[in-house]
Amino acid sequence: MQDIINRFISYVTIDTESDPNSETTPSTEKQWNLANKLVEELKSIGMEDVTIDKHSYVMATLPSNVEHDVPTIGFVAHFDTTPDFTGANVQPQVIENYDGGDILLNKENNIVLSPNYFKDLLQYKGQTLITTNGLTLLGADDKAGITEIVTAMEFLINNPEIKHGKIRICFTPDEEIGRGADLFDVEKFGAEWAYTMDGSQIGELEYENFNAAGVKITFKGKSVHPGYAKGKMINSMLIANDFINELPKGETPQETKGYEGFFHVTGLSGSIEETKLELIIRDHDMKKFLKRKELVHKITKKINKQYKKQFGEDIVITEIKDQYYNMKEKVEPVMFIVDLAEKAMKNLGIKPLIKPIRGGTDGCRLSYMGLPCPNIFAGGHNFHGKYEYVPVESMQKAVDVIVKIAQLTATTDFSKKKKSKKKK
Repeated sequence: MQDIINRFISYVTIDTESDPNSETTPSTEKQWNLANKLVEELKSIGMEDVTIDKHSYVMATLPSNVEHDVPTIGFVAHFDTTPDFTGANVQPQVIENYDGGDILLNKENNIVLSPNYFKDLLQYKGQTLITTNGLTLLGADDKAGITEIVTAMEFLINNPEIKHGKIRICFTPDEEIGRGADLFDVEKFGAEWAYTMDGSQIGELEYENFNAAGVKITFKGKSVHPGYAKGKMINSMLIANDFINELPKGETPQETKGYEGFFHVTGLSGSIEETKLELIIRDHDMKKFLKRKELVHKITKKINKQYKKQFGEDIVITEIKDQYYNMKEKVEPVMFIVDLAEKAMKNLGIKPLIKPIRGGTDGCRLSYMGLPCPNIFAGGHNFHGKYEYVPVESMQKAVDVIVKIAQLTATTDFSKKKKSKKKK
């Protein structure tokens, strides 16, 4: 427990915030600080083939300790934190034997983490929690995942009586800005399948995620003195507002759950002459996803037609870019890798929570790059903000799951499962 706490805190106190406006990989120089630390740490615990490439992707190997052939498996986590909330000067607080009441994160600013609002807290009464100080995020997304993978590898190295095949691990930059898998060398990694340790509460096991697209729309206007504007002025901000109002009511993140998709306005700025609107489109179902994109184009055409006579040209310019797709298509043909993780959890007395991810991970991108990669819980809650916390016991359970998956992989006959896959 204390080793996990110490390791986790050593990671989260290093600022690794990524930057979506940067064109480099990693997107920020400070990500190198943790990447280089991980290289040295992996070497010190006895991992082999420890490498870091020019883009800060860290890879390492735990060799097999059995004589028979075992599939090479992998575990993946990312070391950057979101640019949506500051990750600088993180000062974690350790709450031992949580009593189920309010946690005062910051006395000066009266910032409280309360089970009255965050009801999941009550699951962890009596456990040890690590929280923020109310001024930054914590960074459990995904430094909890890194902590669990490194700790599990160290445990396996120190306990050679636990049999396992070859295990590959990788820590990536820039996942939070959607670029974590961009330069991931799947061939070099060399695993048949992998698991991202990047989920939330204990028990989560996910192999479905959203299909995702980003939308950038520019609205053109005409600025005229308001006293003489009748029939002449075109206010691009009002047109942008009209566009938003054309989107389906009730299909926003705060009004949807489970498999329900949404449109989410993420940015709006402008003037009379020009307004820029950014939104994201999400849906698990590919047909519904395509219909959502079609609707955006349909609204664009409708508004352009409305203003064509007055303006003489299109005043709405829409660009839609697909970001990632549902990994279900790539994982279902090899569902035994999900079954393996589920069995590992059940063997440890953990109730598997198999549900769709309402987002995306490196795993969905990697699955389409030829590395099937379901997602396993890392234990944290309330990611990307000052109310983020992680129960240490959940991190310990995630370590146990990694070890158990390694054990089961070494003792499972995959020949029949692979033949079944080929028949399908």
